[in-house]
Amino acid sequence: MDWVRTPAVAGLFYPDDPVALRMQVEAFLREARHSALPPGPARESLPRPFQAPKALIAPHAGYIYSGPVAASGYRCLDTVGDKVRRVVLLGPAHRFPARGLAASSATAFQTPLGPVAVDREGVQRALAFPQVRLQDEAHEGEHSLEVHLPFLQVVLRDFSLVPLVVGAASPEEVAEVLEGLWGGEETFVVVSSDLSHYLPYRRAVELDEATARAIENCQPEAIGPHQACGRIPMAGLLLRARDLGLSVVRVDLRNSGDTAGPRHQVVGYGSFLVG
Repeated sequence: MDWVRTPAVAGLFYPDDPVALRMQVEAFLREARHSALPPGPARESLPRPFQAPKALIAPHAGYIYSGPVAASGYRCLDTVGDKVRRVVLLGPAHRFPARGLAASSATAFQTPLGPVAVDREGVQRALAFPQVRLQDEAHEGEHSLEVHLPFLQVVLRDFSLVPLVVGAASPEEVAEVLEGLWGGEETFVVVSSDLSHYLPYRRAVELDEATARAIENCQPEAIGPHQACGRIPMAGLLLRARDLGLSVVRVDLRNSGDTAGPRHQVVGYGSFLVG
């Protein structure tokens, strides 16, 4: 029987009304396109590889907190929107103790904007690696992948999804799976990760700056477990980028104290392009 993964955090992390959701995502993207977001450059001023990026690292918190930062990265997908047909989406496990990388048996992931078809061929290719297993439980309540889907639905024309929740795995295991799924311009990779968690504002700014420099320098070994909740999938992407001689550029770096929250305890967010 076909199974459709239904939203777990619609109405909590983002609007459950399709009109309100689309309006919010489009507003984030519009503001990101027309704002000078230090230290993030405008897409037109990015080096050529990043004008047609291959991968994106972006946050996954509630939209009022991380949505503006995620939009800073997604705004840069304008040039690839009509080429991408498959998105490999990786995020950390928050609720279920996934072993290795958790694939899904779902035929689609539903959002208020409609269903996103799962690329069954891509899932089967991922399952050929021993570190990848079908673990639907890891997907049922997980938000780290879900919150990216409305952004993807707005900025891309027509795409299918290879959703992978990353649990107890090594960066090398993630990089190996990414190599198998890398493809050409038809494939885009998104890694979902927030940065520091629940630190005072100034301390978070310092730590997130150090993390951002490590990401830009493709140095996953310099990113500790308390610097990014999606450290493992992020590290796998950085290893893959380093092997291919790709570069990483910071597009936006802020925290919840900059967007919508108090400053005594903040969560860090960054958007980075790989190209």
